[in-house]
Amino acid sequence: MTPQYHVLIIEDELPAQTNLRRAIEKHFEDLHIISAQTSVQGSVEWLRNPEHHADIIFMDVELSDGMCFDIFNQVEVKAKVVITTAFDSYAVRAFRTGSIDYLLKPIDPEELEAAVERCRHALKADRMAALPASSNIDLEALKKALTTSGENSYRKRFVVRFGDRLSVIETAQVAYFYAEDKSTHLVTGEGRRYILDQSLDQLSEEISPDDFFRISRNCTVSIRAIAGISKHPSNRLKVNLIPKPDFEVFVSRSRTTDFMTWLEGR
Repeated sequence: MTPQYHVLIIEDELPAQTNLRRAIEKHFEDLHIISAQTSVQGSVEWLRNPEHHADIIFMDVELSDGMCFDIFNQVEVKAKVVITTAFDSYAVRAFRTGSIDYLLKPIDPEELEAAVERCRHALKADRMAALPASSNIDLEALKKALTTSGENSYRKRFVVRFGDRLSVIETAQVAYFYAEDKSTHLVTGEGRRYILDQSLDQLSEEISPDDFFRISRNCTVSIRAIAGISKHPSNRLKVNLIPKPDFEVFVSRSRTTDFMTWLEGR
């Protein structure tokens, strides 16, 4: 039986609230909207009521009487939270509250689906963790279900520093990652470069293997960035990337077979 999840929408702009409601009702049969609030005060009062329960909250940042972050200061929020906003400047603050995802308006349907899948995954993990050791439920089956959620479980965006401000880079915008001078660099399709906190090893666990391949110890490339491949006199494969990096890009000999298989989509 498919689990059913209760949804609370916190959004003071009625058109945005209506659009989100319609999208949820149309595409997610397991999500049931039980309330919609427009203010910090109303949301706090709703969450404090012991008769109310939400599994997932879609929460706008700027509400009619303040910021959504004020809610977290007044009441414990146990639900999985997805922040929705027209501004990217609140990303770090949103993730510090424990938010599952951060969606920029207008909300892209695929991004909404990915956020919902992350919430489902987290809720299933919570339920599994709460099971007693003597439970007759097949824990191995549950673990398998949690680890086979598909590409929607992979990172969709990065919060990066650009000068004195923070920016949100969608994973689809990334051309390649490379390691240099003990730092990991992200390069977008437009040629912009950012430094990340994660190592390439950590990134390998966070990005989709369908879209990215680690061709060497120091470089991971997106399928979208590959402009061509040629054979180097050293019998190694040379990869031409767009935008062009400041260094030559080769596929490690030990990864060549896997790389060709990945290119063919197998």
